Amino acid sequence: MTGHAKEARTEGEPPLLELTDLKVHFQLKKELFQTTKHAVKAVDGVSLSVRRSETLSIVGESGCGKSTMGRAILRLVDPTAGTIKLDGADISRLSGKRLWQHRRKMQAVFQDPFASLSPRMKVGAIIAEPLVNYGTVTGRKAALSRAAELLEVVGLKGEHASKFPHEFSGGQRQRIGIARAIALNPDLIICDEAVSALDVSVQAQIINLLMDLQDEFKLSYLFIAHDLAVVDHISTRVAVMYLGRIVELAHRDTLFDTPKHPYTEALLAAVPTPDPSISSAKAVLSGDVPSPINPPPGCHFNTRCPYAEDRCRIESPVLREIAPHHFVSCHYR
Repeated sequence: MTGHAKEARTEGEPPLLELTDLKVHFQLKKELFQTTKHAVKAVDGVSLSVRRSETLSIVGESGCGKSTMGRAILRLVDPTAGTIKLDGADISRLSGKRLWQHRRKMQAVFQDPFASLSPRMKVGAIIAEPLVNYGTVTGRKAALSRAAELLEVVGLKGEHASKFPHEFSGGQRQRIGIARAIALNPDLIICDEAVSALDVSVQAQIINLLMDLQDEFKLSYLFIAHDLAVVDHISTRVAVMYLGRIVELAHRDTLFDTPKHPYTEALLAAVPTPDPSISSAKAVLSGDVPSPINPPPGCHFNTRCPYAEDRCRIESPVLREIAPHHFVSCHYR
């Protein structure tokens, strides 16, 4: 992959998506003789925004809450606390038809391009379904015609509309998922590990397709990923997540060139170097990720941080701006 994502062209405008102190906790059933209830704190107070026509990537280890946050934004799970604003409207507590009206503004591309497509429906019907659901075209014939056009847009052929998902490769199925996602001309697409299940060569094709569609349709992406090479290629800004919280947020170049949070430093140091003659000191993390059921007090990262002091074990750091548009949640950075 070559090149970089373009700068957001609308930095001065109100954000398309705005999260304020978002929390998603899952209550656990009480065990026998247990006196208190426990909860999995999957997302534990996240505040961030996505601007129009930008790609904000969310990175972090498995289990840090990235996908749960994406599902909460889509309202596939209910937030425990906090607000989710889409295009200025608070959708945190909406349901039924009121939520349905806002859902056409946001779509998703999921990790598994086979599991996200119904094996019993032909591709044309899969793409046409949201068009029929929202009445954006008149009649099923028009919806299927539009589905064929969308297949062409994502690099497939219109006649593929008559086939079933199992007749396609993984990369082709992901293109079908993208065609379905853009069918309603949404403002925001949440890409949840959208290329992690694909071969590397196919990953590059899908990433380039997403970037071309962003330019053509003025899309905003919330790009959830763990592959930092992909993140470096597609992102405008990057947020680093650890145990349900954002620990660093910055422009892509700033974060990759001058990371400030110890966790970000460790993530970047773990990326393999293609040139074996180049050696670098690896910031190796000790210990395991704490349980989101019982996260450590103070800074959640203090149990693995090489710089942790007494204050870190007591006081939770706030996400503060240490330089223009560069935010870090650390007492000593």
